[in-house]
Amino acid sequence: MIGTIDIIIAVCYILAIVTIGLWTGTRKKKNGTTTSGEYFLAGKTLHWPMIGLALFATNISCLHLVSLAQSGFDSGLLNGNFEWMAAFTLILLALFFVPFYIRSGVSTLPDFLEKRYNKACRDWLAFISIISAIIIHIAFSFLAGGIVLETLFGINMYVSIIVIAALTGLYTIIGGLKAVVITESIQSIVLITGAIIITFFSWNKVGGWHHVTEILGSQNALEKVSMMRPLGDKSGMSWMAVFFGYPVLGIWYWCADQTIVQRALGAKDENNARAGALFCGFIKILPVFIFVMPGLFAYVLYHSQKLDLSALQHVDQNGQLALNTKGIYTLMITQLVPNGLIGVLVAALLSGLMSQIAGALNSIATLSSFDLYKRFKPATSDKKLVQVGRLSAALALIVSIGLLPLLNQYQSLFEGINDVIAHIAPPITCVFILGVFWGKASAVSAQLTLWIGSFLGAAVYAATKLYPDSFLAGIPFMMMAFYLFCACVLIQVVFSYVYPVQHTAQSRELFWKSLSEPLQSKGWSGLGNYKTLSLLLLLTMAVLYTVFR
Repeated sequence: MIGTIDIIIAVCYILAIVTIGLWTGTRKKKNGTTTSGEYFLAGKTLHWPMIGLALFATNISCLHLVSLAQSGFDSGLLNGNFEWMAAFTLILLALFFVPFYIRSGVSTLPDFLEKRYNKACRDWLAFISIISAIIIHIAFSFLAGGIVLETLFGINMYVSIIVIAALTGLYTIIGGLKAVVITESIQSIVLITGAIIITFFSWNKVGGWHHVTEILGSQNALEKVSMMRPLGDKSGMSWMAVFFGYPVLGIWYWCADQTIVQRALGAKDENNARAGALFCGFIKILPVFIFVMPGLFAYVLYHSQKLDLSALQHVDQNGQLALNTKGIYTLMITQLVPNGLIGVLVAALLSGLMSQIAGALNSIATLSSFDLYKRFKPATSDKKLVQVGRLSAALALIVSIGLLPLLNQYQSLFEGINDVIAHIAPPITCVFILGVFWGKASAVSAQLTLWIGSFLGAAVYAATKLYPDSFLAGIPFMMMAFYLFCACVLIQVVFSYVYPVQHTAQSRELFWKSLSEPLQSKGWSGLGNYKTLSLLLLLTMAVLYTVFR
């Protein structure tokens, strides 16, 4: 049970984060005012450690702690691919996308699309980015956090969500990106610390790796320790689905999503942005060991009768006794961790929840102000832009809370969020890749690709949910993402020849003339050089995939 000391620790943590966020965001500037550049991009003063930690914190939420543990219990290390494959897309961000965005001087990614293509592309991406931030980064995180807090404290899910939303919104809306990044850096450390604690206690209870493999063998479940599954695997996550489907999701998420890339756009310079992205790539190695493996250990403990999951049992639609594994992480906390440390674990969960929401709110504020409001009122003052950003962030909180009943229908929250991304990402990934690397990609082709591709994604998503026994519903969502991406590439290439590109003086400079061009920058000397770090990260991932293949 949750003790008084644990409640005190959790409450003190929340108050400390809110205080730090407000203090950071309200410190008096030299001229006494906050400019839009300071509010939305932290005045471009961020250094690489803060960028790397903030990228990780914005990505990892309470949803990941809860649902990756659930996936570890259900399918073993398989969903760890979403964490390790991110390293490869972060290398792409560091080598090709970050220097491009910084040199082009854009404040937002829709701003880049207007300069590379046209205003219609900018408007569409701004709209899609706001919608995806509300659903993916905020609503799903709220849902996971609400489930955990209701289980731990017995507080109504919606009451706890509204309180957390109000407190996170307070320092985010007032403080801007600098408040978000500083609090995210702290929250990353707390989150990782909490995850290491639960990993230590579950590992200690298991009794060593030999016992893990022994129990898995007795349950005919040794495939749970494998990251690479054969073609036709019942999980739908074969090696082909991972290597073909993940890049479509990953390039959108890490290289073309405002919520993520905004941290790099606030960098002091190009080298700090590149190093920050690669630093995050190294940190992304950790989740498999401290988020996914505890769920695998819970599976072993359950079958060793060392973990009581009776509280999760329910009767399914077929009248059979089944486990609702969404609550695995919560039960692990209460049964494996001693009082006092439970409060630290709760603080870690709250860190993941608050940092994800804070990052998304700041990006929504930026997109609403720069890419929507200022588009139609270009003479808007900095003060007015900040006000619009704050109002839009507050509205986003309200809308995301209203979406919770709909999203709560997914059995696995982690699969639910990636299912949504798989249908949103393909057209955006397509227009960014072709826009950055192919000079013949035209404005009209990009506009039509975004429109048609988004419609295709929405139609396929609706069809799979309305007709769960259909052919489309039988296609794994990762492969569906790849097929939709291929369709979008075909659409854009064809229309680029039907409507040939007509470059402006600006757009003519907004694509790489060769793959070697972005690598000509010398960078820092020594181990901090972005090329050295990229090679080291690639070698590390190759070794890890060899061990856990």
